[in-house]
Amino acid sequence: MSFTFLYIVVFIHADLLKLLNIIFVMSDWKIFQGDNLPPHDGIESLPEAPSWRKFSGDAEKKQRGASFQVRDEEVQLVNAALYLRRPLLVTGKPGTGKTSLAYAVAYQLKLGEVLYWPITTRTTLKDGLYNYDAIARLQDTPQQGSNNPDNLKEIGKYIQLGPLGTALLPSKKPRSLLIDEIDKSDIDLPNDLLHVFEEGQFEIPELVRIAEKLETVEVRTAYKDKTEDAYKVTINQGRIQCSAFPFVILTSNGERDFPPAFLRRCLRLNIKEPDEFELEKIVAAHLGKDEKITTQAKLLINEFLKKRKDGDLATDQLLNAIYLITRKHAPVGEEKDKLVEQLLKILNSAEDR
Repeated sequence: MSFTFLYIVVFIHADLLKLLNIIFVMSDWKIFQGDNLPPHDGIESLPEAPSWRKFSGDAEKKQRGASFQVRDEEVQLVNAALYLRRPLLVTGKPGTGKTSLAYAVAYQLKLGEVLYWPITTRTTLKDGLYNYDAIARLQDTPQQGSNNPDNLKEIGKYIQLGPLGTALLPSKKPRSLLIDEIDKSDIDLPNDLLHVFEEGQFEIPELVRIAEKLETVEVRTAYKDKTEDAYKVTINQGRIQCSAFPFVILTSNGERDFPPAFLRRCLRLNIKEPDEFELEKIVAAHLGKDEKITTQAKLLINEFLKKRKDGDLATDQLLNAIYLITRKHAPVGEEKDKLVEQLLKILNSAEDR
């Protein structure tokens, strides 16, 4: 056998191995292999996203509300908050469904898009009410005085209502507002919210000052869905007064205490961790009742409940694990066990610190 012939055979054999390896990639659960394979189109075999990780805007949020499993105690407190026109302070461990409750109520009562206000240590009351971009206005009108009539008419372009400010706009039915992780706020924010919660109104000083020269101003709101009736609104004399107090949910992970004056103005609900029966309902709502899924889910639910005794675990960690091991192409054997162990890792585990 000549050297040239041998080289050709080896070359063809190596190329064939690469091809077989690529075919194996398409059938294996791992789309990304992390080796030196040539680029391939394996990403096209990626299955549909799980229901809790779809990013189709309003449709995803409606699904989130439709699939949330609500307990009797939660139903009672939600109705009490609606009747009494009081905010609902919802506490519970991470992943128990505090934020999903807001979407469930908005979905069933047709309250429209849920206005979302995430809280950090730097958040102020003004952030929730409105934003005025004075710098952009100044840059856009360098040759005009601030009291120039033409300049005043353009002021609405530089003002946008925040989630809280939008929720307080006049409406026939309550708007839905989610104030997420209020326990992460600066110590003053809960007290700053008291007057707004009691009076249901606020002023935009920049518009109040020019009310005599410009009585009405059109501004953007916090709604992201352009089909909302209040995507843009007209403000009269810089004042906003609600006619229907919004349905407000404030979530807290219990990382701090709140002043009595603040607690007095809220109804309080503590969401408990779901038990075995409730977890089965949650899994069925998101992943269906296929026999393969149900069988695997029962095993993982038992493992999930055992691990949860040692620390915090979120329900979506369980859903993630069930979703991955019940796909058409899924890990098996020791690889599956290791992946599940990683997915069901305790949230407050010391090894992650």
